[in-house]
Amino acid sequence: MIKTMQSKTNAFQYFSDKKEQQLTGIITSVIILRFLFIFIMGPMPQDAYYFFYSQHPALSYFDHPPMIAYLLYAFSFVLGKEIMVIKFADSCTTLLSVYLFYQLGKCFLTGQQLNKALLLLLSTLMVTILSLVSTPDTPLVLCWIFSLYLLYQAIFRNRSLYWIWSGIVMGLAFDSKYTAIFLPAGLILFLLLSATHRRMLLSGWFWLSVISFLIVVSPVFIWNAQHHFASFQFQGTSRVNPATGIHIQLKYFFGLIGHQLLVVMPVLLIAILYYTYRIIKKHRFNVIQLAPETLFLLCFFLPMVCGFTLISFFCWVKLNWLMPAYITGIILAAIYLPKQWVAYQLYFSLLVHLLLAVEIIFYPFPVRSDDTWYGWQDLAAQVGHLKKVYPKTFVFSADGYKTAAELNLLMDGFTYSQNVIGENALEFDYVNADLSILKGKNALFIDSDPRFNNEGKSGQTNASLLHYFKSVKELEPILIRKNDMVVRKFLVYYCTSYALH
Repeated sequence: MIKTMQSKTNAFQYFSDKKEQQLTGIITSVIILRFLFIFIMGPMPQDAYYFFYSQHPALSYFDHPPMIAYLLYAFSFVLGKEIMVIKFADSCTTLLSVYLFYQLGKCFLTGQQLNKALLLLLSTLMVTILSLVSTPDTPLVLCWIFSLYLLYQAIFRNRSLYWIWSGIVMGLAFDSKYTAIFLPAGLILFLLLSATHRRMLLSGWFWLSVISFLIVVSPVFIWNAQHHFASFQFQGTSRVNPATGIHIQLKYFFGLIGHQLLVVMPVLLIAILYYTYRIIKKHRFNVIQLAPETLFLLCFFLPMVCGFTLISFFCWVKLNWLMPAYITGIILAAIYLPKQWVAYQLYFSLLVHLLLAVEIIFYPFPVRSDDTWYGWQDLAAQVGHLKKVYPKTFVFSADGYKTAAELNLLMDGFTYSQNVIGENALEFDYVNADLSILKGKNALFIDSDPRFNNEGKSGQTNASLLHYFKSVKELEPILIRKNDMVVRKFLVYYCTSYALH
């Protein structure tokens, strides 16, 4: 009888160990794929745009605070101005975020729960995006996680000096992206709701944290004060179209759901929402009755999720805006999620990353948008050739920032944006903004045509070009090929004698 029980125990342990090895193998494969993407993935427009930030240091920038610029500047200063270096900077920052997540997780979890949390985080497409695409979210998530760790030490371990450090790091998070305002908001919400910790709102250490935060974010406010608060206005009221006003748009809400299912993966997203609901329901929706640690985690998850979900009924919420909220959401889910469902999450993650690898390497499904990594180097080479054919011309584009940013990354000289023809051009309105030096010059206008239906000239001319140039002549378009198929098209115009109006 004893031998039979021992035999069953040994068999269970064997299959358990095999399962552990399998899950470890899956997540290792995903991590290796991410590493390989650094070397084979071309520059996304976001990479180029924020690298453009870094090459023009400032206290802050038009559409975002400066941390991503400082990060890319530091890496490129040491390792050179290469595409791989940009992605390496993102990957190193995200690797540090994962390490800090593990340290934060140890504050709430032990043993298998902690391992599950780490596996769940590493399985997400969120980590892949943060590792490979330069956005303000990369330093934001790093500072977000570090802030939570410091706040936990200050609040639950009574380490007073950590209050000051938490204020500094929360400030750096705000210097990364304005959505970091949910950090101090979450902290205040927690202290208000927690009867045990409410007294800390009156402590000197809490107010030292506030002062530290305000000092660190002051460069962003100084830049805004110097530029008529342009950045705050852009991220605030300009998101609503004054012509149409505020109307409920269900397509934005469903777009948010779809994007979040992709970013976090369906198993994990559903688990986070389900277990959050169960936790709150268990206490009859009276969050004040929650254990302080659980309340702490929820205060840095629910406000951001509920806030952006509400906003999604009226305007477009981008797929990366909710990323920081999932940090504590994953920790909560790891407490309850059965290991079998963690396995399903990892299987799905591996499938998604294998499909992503096929797309990046072979590009079987061309992206009908400028938000792609493919073709920019080829474009830069062909524009460089055109500049030799048409010497003494300046180059500009008019698709927001994407083509101009990519050409600035990949070519010598400065490529202008749509401010040349009187349109708002984000950060290009603040860098080399004196357009009077272009008066009388000829130009090459590069116009991306992501949804092209033929390989020839358009036969049409942007009316704004005729308003600012003496003459406009359409040249042969630039065609980008992959596997003998045209996958991208750029219209090209030669414009003479630029005139300001």
